[in-house]
Amino acid sequence: MGAAWKHFKTITHHKYLVAKGCFRIGLYRQGLLHDMSKYSPAEFSVGVKYYQGTRSPNNAEREDRGYSSAWLHHKGRNKHHFEYWQDYCLQGEKGLLAPVPMPDRYIAEMIMDRIAASKVYKGADYTDAAPLEYYRMGREHPSIHPDTQAVLERLLTMLAEEGEQKTFACIRRELVKGGSGHGRSIKEK
Repeated sequence: MGAAWKHFKTITHHKYLVAKGCFRIGLYRQGLLHDMSKYSPAEFSVGVKYYQGTRSPNNAEREDRGYSSAWLHHKGRNKHHFEYWQDYCLQGEKGLLAPVPMPDRYIAEMIMDRIAASKVYKGADYTDAAPLEYYRMGREHPSIHPDTQAVLERLLTMLAEEGEQKTFACIRRELVKGGSGHGRSIKEK
């Protein structure tokens, strides 16, 4: 089986898992439209070239070229990535990019994305702790707003400790239905 078909199957399976999670929490449109840019030539061709099946092809491209053109394309078009949510500072060090809080519904989609990616790449070794473990591997994220980071860490920890059912109910209740729209609806208790 060729790399193009394998990559297509991988991204489609990932997209299916994200949609399934998004539907469970009430984000139907986001579930359907999630990661459509992965099928664009700018991302798909790189995915085929660097396909490995056990991790993101973007990492292999990054190792080969020093950056990932597919990732740069992807993060600029998909609001469920915290890297999308950056803007120029008007205070402090003006002109520098700084993170801004993500809207709650995109935090919810980001969590579904992390769960799905962990399920795809870990396969039978997946546990509800896997998304938190992956997040902690790259924990120093200066480009994530502290409010967004607090919500993300709290919910990934809840997933690891209490499972999908309780976590998805919390996400649906506090981010999707009762969300403030700016990433600050869930506070530390």
